Amino acid sequence: MEKIEIEYSQNWQEYELLDSGYCKKLERFGSFRITRPDPRALWQPRLPQAEWRKALASFQGKSKETGKWSKSGQIPEKWLIHYKNLVFQLRFSDFKNIGIFPEQAVNWEWLQSQIANRKSRIKVLNLFAYTGAASVVCVKAGAEVVHVDSVRSINLWAKENAKLNKVPEKQIRFLEDDAFKFVVREAKRGNKYDGIIMDPPRFGHGIKGEIWKLAFDLPKLVFECEKILSPDPVFFLLNAYTADLSSMALKNLLQDATKKFGGKIEFGELALKEKSAGPPSSASARQGRLLPSGIFARYKQ
Repeated sequence: MEKIEIEYSQNWQEYELLDSGYCKKLERFGSFRITRPDPRALWQPRLPQAEWRKALASFQGKSKETGKWSKSGQIPEKWLIHYKNLVFQLRFSDFKNIGIFPEQAVNWEWLQSQIANRKSRIKVLNLFAYTGAASVVCVKAGAEVVHVDSVRSINLWAKENAKLNKVPEKQIRFLEDDAFKFVVREAKRGNKYDGIIMDPPRFGHGIKGEIWKLAFDLPKLVFECEKILSPDPVFFLLNAYTADLSSMALKNLLQDATKKFGGKIEFGELALKEKSAGPPSSASARQGRLLPSGIFARYKQ
């Protein structure tokens, strides 16, 4: 019987999920508390409202069209956060994101483990690469990365993160491009990659206004990526945040695309674990709830 994994990081020092509920989450990034909407937090908060009111920034609304940040003068526009030997710049975007997704730390660890023991440098393609955390992780583990995102400002942010981590310029190639069109061109050019990372949005636009709809476009992109995998690929990581799909759907899709290579696929949910409320001996602690934060499927040799 197949098992769906539920994974969450226990190695963060500068991030905590302090509480969640009423479709919101209270988080600590470094020294600063912020609140953001999260439609998956259907339950009641455990901390008193006085604790939530200590947040120095909160995002009000559900989208960048209808929502905005409300910030105290005590929180800077930019600050840094560290994870082990990694460092990333955080700042307030037009939407509720601030530069990293803390639940991805488990995928960072997985990527490191796939790359670190390779005797030769592998080539990795990071699609929908956002601010470059996974790109930096792969380079520091010993890979060469092609980083693709369609948003210029996000790519500039990713370049800043690369500099913060002292990544040599030639080890990450930053491209402002539409993911699907880029992969099609790479297939025609005969270029191959040992690893592929894909973290697509539910809905989005390419650099020329191309419409991206996850359920419709993801299968086409995954099977196009099959054409650019090396004969002996190291990994293929699929990550998604939508409730429209399950991790089993990602697993079945990835299994079809990689079946000729052999290997193994694992799949499941990413989560954030709440800091326990109350003393460990109290009933209110309950070991910290898990807030679902994404789904994944991962192929490896």
